[in-house]
Amino acid sequence: MPKLTRPIRVLRIISRMNVGGPAVQISGLMRGLDSTAFDHRLLTGHCDENESDYIINVAKDVNVTRIDGLGRSIKPVSDLGALISIIRIIRDYKPDIIHTHTAKAGVIGRIASILSRHRSFRVHTFHGHLLHGYFSRTKTNSIILVERILGYFSNNLIAVGQKVQQDLINAGIGDVEKFQIIPPGLQLEDIPSQIEAKKILGLDPDFLYCSLIGRVTNIKRPDRFLEVVEELRKRNVNVKFFIAGSGNLLAETSEKIKLEDLAVKCLGWRSDIEVVLAASDIVLLTSDNEGTPLSLIQAGMVGVPVVSTDVGSVSDIVLNGKTGLVRSLNIQDLADAVESLVEDLSLRQSLGSEAKSFTLKNFSVGRLVADHENLYRKLVTHPTNS
Repeated sequence: MPKLTRPIRVLRIISRMNVGGPAVQISGLMRGLDSTAFDHRLLTGHCDENESDYIINVAKDVNVTRIDGLGRSIKPVSDLGALISIIRIIRDYKPDIIHTHTAKAGVIGRIASILSRHRSFRVHTFHGHLLHGYFSRTKTNSIILVERILGYFSNNLIAVGQKVQQDLINAGIGDVEKFQIIPPGLQLEDIPSQIEAKKILGLDPDFLYCSLIGRVTNIKRPDRFLEVVEELRKRNVNVKFFIAGSGNLLAETSEKIKLEDLAVKCLGWRSDIEVVLAASDIVLLTSDNEGTPLSLIQAGMVGVPVVSTDVGSVSDIVLNGKTGLVRSLNIQDLADAVESLVEDLSLRQSLGSEAKSFTLKNFSVGRLVADHENLYRKLVTHPTNS
C-alpha cells in the first residue's frame, strides 16, 4: 500500500457494547486516537434485554453505527443481514484497517471484509476466549476451527494477556509471529472517600466489605462467591459483602441470598465504578474464565487489594503476594485468602499500595491508545513486516 496523504481509515466492529472490559477499551480508543491521523468509525449491535448498554449509560459521547443482528445471540437470518450491512459499509467507507473485537463480530466482520473484495488489513482482538467454560467440547472444537481459518486471513491478532495468547496458540489459532499482546488501558474519575462512598451505597460504615464487581452470569460464578460468603460466615469472619453488577443470574443470586440469609447486598449495575471501588475493602473475583478483567485493574488503581481465581490472564494484573492474592478455584483457598486480608490491615494496605503503583504504570489509557496507533501505522506503512 502506498504512503497515505490522508488520515488512516479504521473500521472498528464489536458485537455489542455491553458494560464490561471490551466496551471500556473501545470507548477509550474512540476518544483517544489522534483525529488528525485517524478517521475511525465504530459498528456495534444491540445489547440483550438483561444487559446494560455502555454507550447509552456511560460513553454517551462515543459515536456508533448500530447494525441490526450484530448482537450476542446467533440467529442465522439476522446474522446474514448484519453481514450484508457490513459489506455495504466496507465498500462505501473503504477502510484501510478493519479491526474486530469479540467472537461473533470477529467472525462476521472478517468474513464481510473478505467478501467485500476491498483490500483492508484485518486485525482481531481476543479480549478473552471461548475455549474453556462456555460450550460443549463439540461446539468448542467448531469455534476453534473457525478461528483457525479466520486467523489465517488476518494480518494481526491481538491478545489482552500472555495466558490468553498462549491458550489460543496452543489451540492452533494463529502463531507467535502474527500475535501481539496489548494489555488493557483505562482511567478512572475522581475517587470519593470510603466514608462518602459507603454512604452513597447505603453500606454500614463500621464494617469491612468484600465486593464482587461485574456481570452476574454463569462464567463469573456468583454461586462460588456465595459459597465463599457462607464459608466465612461459618468461620465468624467479621466482614460483609456486596455485588455490583447485573446479568441473567442476578434474580437467582438475590433469591439465594435471601433464602440463606447471607450478609450480601445486591446493588445492581452501577455506572459510578469509582464509588463502588472506594466502598470496597477487598475485591473478590470467582470466575471460571477471564481475559484480562478490568475490574481488577480498576481495583488496583484505587488501591484495593484483590483475591482472584487463577484464570485467564489474571496473573498479568495481580502479582500474587505482591499486589493481590491469586488462588485456585477451591472455596477453602479463596476463603482463606479473604480471611487473611480481613484480619491483617497491614497486608491490605501493602498489597493495595503496590497494586496502585503497578496498575497506574502499566494499564493507562494513554498507553493503550499509543499501542494501537503504532500498530495501525506499522500496518499501513510497513505491511510486509506486520
